[in-house]
Amino acid sequence: MPMEVPEEQASLFREVLIALEKKQVPYAVSGAFALRQHTGICRFTKDLDLFMTARTVCDALPILRDCGFECEIVDPVWLAKAHKGEFFVDLITGMSNAVIVVEESWIERASPAVVQGVATRVLAPEELVASKIFVARRERFDGADIAHVIYGTYPSFNWDREMQLVGTHWEMLLWSLLLFRYVYPAHSHYVPAAIWRELLQRLEKEIARPDPKARFRGSLVDNNMFAIDVNEWGLANLLEEERGRRLEQTGTICESSGAANGIAARRAS
Repeated sequence: MPMEVPEEQASLFREVLIALEKKQVPYAVSGAFALRQHTGICRFTKDLDLFMTARTVCDALPILRDCGFECEIVDPVWLAKAHKGEFFVDLITGMSNAVIVVEESWIERASPAVVQGVATRVLAPEELVASKIFVARRERFDGADIAHVIYGTYPSFNWDREMQLVGTHWEMLLWSLLLFRYVYPAHSHYVPAAIWRELLQRLEKEIARPDPKARFRGSLVDNNMFAIDVNEWGLANLLEEERGRRLEQTGTICESSGAANGIAARRAS
């Protein structure tokens, strides 16, 4: 079934993609379009998710502003927006908890695709999964998307790459894989035996020899649901620390480019 997008919205998406392609801005489409590419699942979307590095955002915003878009940096840790009317484009540079960050390799590994008639690229399935492992909040949970990507891309999914992407947050991947195993019990082999062994052995080691100095990580998953742990029980706020580190890395994003001046002028008007 084709993804039905209102023409006004589709036209806006095409305008954005053509503008960025014309200027050779490195990006990859994610969200519903990437999910459809890798699973065949069609889902209506009101926005267009574009993944790019923080540095690339500094190039993309002035281009979109010149095309008549209202632009703003919503959160310098991970998100800028460009919009016309009720439709908008998200420029995403990582996850809001700052522990997953878009790097140039994400864009280099993107898969060729056609989105709203424009030849472009969508996130590779491994990066798509990595972008979703921390989307586990009360109001939104992407575990089903992860399961569908694993199921839909077998046997080409690159598990070495996935392990590299999740790094020290491998337990979040294991959690997603256990859900996959529960949902698709006859397809456990879609995850290689070596990956199951590696992750379960790591878990067994951590349980057998727990680190008494290991810090509370709940805020990285959902800062609202685990707020009591931080605010009333005095446990560590790793979300605040990780975001602080990321802000130091990015600085005042796009401040040195024309994008910041344009945004400031529009906000003042």
